[in-house]
Amino acid sequence: MRVLFLDCFSGISGDMTVGALCDLGVKPSALEWELSKLEIGDFHMHFERKQRQAIEGIKFSIHEGATHTHDQDEHEEHGGCHDHGHEHGHEHSHAHEHCHSHGHHHGDSHTHEHSHDHGHHHHDHHHEHGHSHEHDHVHGRTYAEIRELIEESDLTPFVKKHTLSIFHRVAVAEGKIHGKPPEEVGFHEVGALDSIADIICTCVGIEQLGVEKIFVSPLHDGRGWVDCAHGRFPIPAAATLEILKGISVEQIDEPFEFITPTGAAIVAEFGASFGPMPRLKVEKIGYGIGSRIIPSRPNVLRAVLGELESPEEGGAYQTDTITRIETNLDDLSPEITGSTVDRLFAAGALDVFLTPIQMKKNRPGVLLTVLCEEPASRKIADVLFTETTSFGLRLDRIERLKLERRFETVATPHGEIIVKVGLRGGEPIQAAPEFESCRAAAEKSGAPLRVVYGAALEAWAARKSAV
Repeated sequence: MRVLFLDCFSGISGDMTVGALCDLGVKPSALEWELSKLEIGDFHMHFERKQRQAIEGIKFSIHEGATHTHDQDEHEEHGGCHDHGHEHGHEHSHAHEHCHSHGHHHGDSHTHEHSHDHGHHHHDHHHEHGHSHEHDHVHGRTYAEIRELIEESDLTPFVKKHTLSIFHRVAVAEGKIHGKPPEEVGFHEVGALDSIADIICTCVGIEQLGVEKIFVSPLHDGRGWVDCAHGRFPIPAAATLEILKGISVEQIDEPFEFITPTGAAIVAEFGASFGPMPRLKVEKIGYGIGSRIIPSRPNVLRAVLGELESPEEGGAYQTDTITRIETNLDDLSPEITGSTVDRLFAAGALDVFLTPIQMKKNRPGVLLTVLCEEPASRKIADVLFTETTSFGLRLDRIERLKLERRFETVATPHGEIIVKVGLRGGEPIQAAPEFESCRAAAEKSGAPLRVVYGAALEAWAARKSAV
């Protein structure tokens, strides 16, 4: 399975994500082509190889108009304001920088070698000019207007779906904070060209890389305050926290904002799990450069592209990281326990089980264990605290080794049955008839359930032998 790991040791913003994806090989011309499908006026895209504390990557920015002049370092160290005045990438400032291609450059020299999209090497700067039929500025669009803009475009279904979802996450968060319905939220800075470009180009890049799953490192943000059009806000920003509900975020003793609302919405949309990098056979590593120079760490986003690999058989098994939540119960009625299990599955639990245990004072009890993906852990905790008598939960992250799964339909004398098949390295090694499918066939045919179950296994085994 081809996957992407986003290593957010200096946080994440939209432009840093685009830069990292380009450093992995996404072509600037592809991003410019997709963005030109929207009626957003003329724009000028910039891709430049820059360094942050000796780590080189791609700095992405975009500006309105067909041409642009710049002082590429004047704004680099000052940040700015985006969404809520976040000083991180071009979401926060309108740093004027020229674009460069994503060709790699080695060594500490500041001489740049860049290539145009058609493959020829050129001099220091690479520009992408996009044109559409609308020439109005895009500042101040509402969420409803942005949604209409995207829905009426010719973007691919994947890009359109995830772009709409990311903007919806931001609109809902902003609406809750400012007491407005999402449709009426005026995006101000977030609706500007740079943020529309960040979100669309991120979705385009992910689609072009062909990754099946995205993992994200643990998230952390700084402390302090940011000033923006709405007023003075503490870090983490209110919109960022709202978007990251259900995802673990740690606050660290740094006077900077590391996660922007757009960056938060990207990881909330695509993050399959949050934790250490899974076992990968690394293919490529890309770095997206942020605008601010941070003394304590390189302000870059690291993106790792690779194949998931298991400890055994060179990646024949699938792996992922999930959260295990446990609590001991000795004073809850069985009826309530059963109802709680149903609510836990509805909240996103992958599995729930009860284990008899002996508790203090020789009281019999049960160990309630829940397995879930990281984003669902907060909802699971809410259910456990409200539906049970627990005063505390134990959480840990565990790695799963699992078979690839697919579903097949087999014909039996009792009707067609759905069978879940487990594969290792593409080879089927397990099969289990789906219970509901077997029960429906048993009720319709009048045959015993165990007979239908056995017939489904025989039919699948016969098909496997015939292959």
